[in-house]
Amino acid sequence: MQFNGVLDNLKTYEAGKPIELVVREYGIEPQDVIKLASNENPRGCSPKVIEAVRAEAIHMNRYPDDSMYELKEALARKYHVEDKNIIIGSGSDQVIEMAIHAKANANSKVLMAGITFAMYEIYALQTGAKVLRTPSSQHNLKEMLEIYKANKDISIIVLCIPNNPLGECLDAKEVYAFLEQIDKETLVIVDAAYLEYARVKDPAKNIDAHDLITKYPNAIYTGTFSKAYGLGGMRCGYGIAQPAIIQTFLKLRAPFNITNLTLKAAIVALSDQAFVDASVKENFEEMKVYEAFAKELGFNIIESYTNFIVLAFDASKNSGVIAQKLMEKGIIVRNLGSYGMNAIRVTIGTPEQNVRFFELFKTIYK
Repeated sequence: MQFNGVLDNLKTYEAGKPIELVVREYGIEPQDVIKLASNENPRGCSPKVIEAVRAEAIHMNRYPDDSMYELKEALARKYHVEDKNIIIGSGSDQVIEMAIHAKANANSKVLMAGITFAMYEIYALQTGAKVLRTPSSQHNLKEMLEIYKANKDISIIVLCIPNNPLGECLDAKEVYAFLEQIDKETLVIVDAAYLEYARVKDPAKNIDAHDLITKYPNAIYTGTFSKAYGLGGMRCGYGIAQPAIIQTFLKLRAPFNITNLTLKAAIVALSDQAFVDASVKENFEEMKVYEAFAKELGFNIIESYTNFIVLAFDASKNSGVIAQKLMEKGIIVRNLGSYGMNAIRVTIGTPEQNVRFFELFKTIYK
């Protein structure tokens, strides 16, 4: 059977290994497996969310409110925008998918950092567009601007702020200065999935969604409940942009694209800022321990503004081997070999999880 030709050489996204796989393959008890691969919140989610979802479970036979009015209202208050500026997705990556499918085509190009979230490229290639990357692995806006000026058929630029899977983060003023030089027909996606972390570590990194879309009507800001809010399993994200952009994306949105339980979880999560604040605070306290650990063992890290950290090794070590040995011991991390890096990405866990990681890592890293 013949399928769309653009799919022939398209790679499948490789998600982090699930706990269930490690239990099956290595005979480890579920409670003894620590997953530090997918940047989930190790504290879970707000207890208020759990209580609300339990109460809402009796309505699982009903379709959700497809207007998503209550969630949009809550987000509008948070970001000082209007309902018409907001679109809800099954994770922010679904909103990014809508954005790329709405704008890119076989005659256009999509520009991104040398190493960044893999789904940007996958979504772009699905449309037949050509993907352009900067020579530098991390975000380099000077390089981006040079590529942009040399390629007038770039329809989309994607900025991951902070960047996944590396963890670095641009200053807001750098981003704004860059956007001043971008044509208003070019869609700029600002993926802010981890910005709840970055804005706490360094306020200069914070991008205000209202200011962004007001000053730059060709930009869309995307956020998620999967990271700091601890709702990765509920799959809820959002995009904030000018109404004309949102109306176009709505043509690509399937009806009822998130569940009634997800809606309730996201609404309640937004009301418990204290949980998010505590999660972010503990994250950066524990990150300091990782930084000291890396210094002790003599390998490199990339300064991170997220809830994960990249540990990079020299040629005497192999990140794939290290990741495999850790998994056999019940600790799941993300090998970055698929990104061309001899490194692993480790989600910052709870203090107890991190102590176990350090202990096991030392037995492997010899």
